[in-house]
Amino acid sequence: MNKRKLGKTEHFLSVIGFGAIIFVNENKTFAENSVARAIDSGINYFDMGPGYGNGQAEELGGPAIKPYRNKIFLAEKTGKRTKDAALMELKQSLVKMDTDYFDLYQFHAVKTLEDVKILTGPNGALEGFIEAKKQGIIRHIGFSAHSEEAALALIKQFTFDSVLYPLNFVSWHQGHFGQSVINAAKEKEMGILALKALAKTPRENRHEGNWQKAWYNPVESYDEAKTALRWTLSLPVTSCVSPSHAELLWWMIDAEKEIKPLSKNDDTTIANKTNGITPIFSNL
Repeated sequence: MNKRKLGKTEHFLSVIGFGAIIFVNENKTFAENSVARAIDSGINYFDMGPGYGNGQAEELGGPAIKPYRNKIFLAEKTGKRTKDAALMELKQSLVKMDTDYFDLYQFHAVKTLEDVKILTGPNGALEGFIEAKKQGIIRHIGFSAHSEEAALALIKQFTFDSVLYPLNFVSWHQGHFGQSVINAAKEKEMGILALKALAKTPRENRHEGNWQKAWYNPVESYDEAKTALRWTLSLPVTSCVSPSHAELLWWMIDAEKEIKPLSKNDDTTIANKTNGITPIFSNL
């Protein structure tokens, strides 16, 4: 699998990342087999989070990933906003994942300017991250966000190593969502990691239809997955993190082998296909 450099770091990540939400509502055998298959496919980037399945992702993912720990780039997150709470959750995640350090530690799902104020203020989580980096238990600092306003504010206030942000062809063309964050991150030479690359439309009831671990409707076929992945990887991103279901990850892995560069005409064709589709994120 192709790899790309993560911002100013020395790390080269697989262009597809393994998203830990895949582990939710699964079992030990599934976790072990999925991780082994991903590793065999060339994936070296795993993105974890204690909030996935109320800790289930870490409980299954830790033992499954352990045999490969020295070969992979392991990213983790915290949804805690204060220093003490973030450090406590970091230590808990280190234990659950059975590792001495995380390659990347991230604020999870920053949405509002109030979040940013708390995170970067006195006794905010950022203070804890900086302290943890000095101790060597995290190597790089990043954040994930679902709000352009919040993402831009964070990029302005601190030199982060990476941003994890929703970047997909529907939200970009129908919601003008993503351009400003990419430009700001590039100016600071941050690594750009993509979320929701296979997302299409909002879902009113996540318990209806297929892909019930997703809160949105993703692509509906392998060909559509290939188009979506090709489009997102045409951006200056390092990697696309897989969504909620293993089947979607396998589509991404197979599609990556077939992807060709995207021309302006290709992008226009893809943009036209999004006409009339409601995006999951929008700045309009």
